[in-house]
Amino acid sequence: MSGLAQESGVRTCFPRTEVSSMKITFHCLVIALASFVPAALAAPSVNLFEGDIGSGNIYEFTPNGGSSTFASGLKRPQGLAFNSAGNLFEADQGGSKLYEFTPNGGSSTFASGLDWPFGLAFDSAGNLFVAESNGNIDKFTPNGGTSTFASGLLGPVGLAFDSAGNLFVSDFNTIYSGYIYEFTPNGGSSTFASGLSKDPSGLAFNSAGNLFVANSLSGNIYEFTPNGGSSTFASGLNEPFGLAFDSAGNLFVTEAKIAVPGDILEFTPNGGSSTFASGLNIPGCLAFEESIPEPSTLAMLGIGVIALLGVRRPRVHMRSFTP
Repeated sequence: MSGLAQESGVRTCFPRTEVSSMKITFHCLVIALASFVPAALAAPSVNLFEGDIGSGNIYEFTPNGGSSTFASGLKRPQGLAFNSAGNLFEADQGGSKLYEFTPNGGSSTFASGLDWPFGLAFDSAGNLFVAESNGNIDKFTPNGGTSTFASGLLGPVGLAFDSAGNLFVSDFNTIYSGYIYEFTPNGGSSTFASGLSKDPSGLAFNSAGNLFVANSLSGNIYEFTPNGGSSTFASGLNEPFGLAFDSAGNLFVTEAKIAVPGDILEFTPNGGSSTFASGLNIPGCLAFEESIPEPSTLAMLGIGVIALLGVRRPRVHMRSFTP
């Protein structure tokens, strides 16, 4: 699929009758696909998932704003992350468990006995990292192995990997100023940022490698460049918590608003903002589903012209889930 998108055209041959010579000859037609099917070959839009702490539900939002309940009956869903197979993992804080949801609607308990699990993130090798309220970050390998990746933190909340495989952690606490720590793949650690208010929470990287941090207490979202520069991206928010970028570079932010219904805000790359969803009950974590290539389907785009288009796997929603 990626190779097709990079080609300048597809050469297709079909017979044509030459009336003057009454002979059948073959003429080759070069079709520049980019001139009339760019949208078909672009990455498909994917749905946004939100863990609703107050209601115990996971909501699914389509790109145009449609919503549905993906799972219910959970106990304070605080972390969401998709693996490369399209399975959704949820940190169920009140139940001290991790749940796994398959694309076709199946569910299972992935891990139990955790200490109020919070943020989740997958590395490029498929290992799942989990922030626990006891100050640990646990690592779960695809084959089921577990280990403690880091310990001694005050209150790790948000997790995010950069393109080099370094893990960034927001340390949320009510005593000292907040910190962002950076962990290399081999376990080395350093302080990436300090002096934040006491509750840095959600983390997310944009395509340029800039790290965005939701600072709930101050109501700000900060942006950090790879070389250490920092700026305030947005201010005046009502308890911003979860962050997630879509493929177009739009930033989605949950406003927890514990005393009133919460919402999800959308910030465009050029700085515009709007309310994407509202009326939520303490919205927390966000995650965009994975776009998974499937066996292609043939789409006829014109006489003798065939393009191979990737399609997304249909999902059967699980409307009710009781741990």
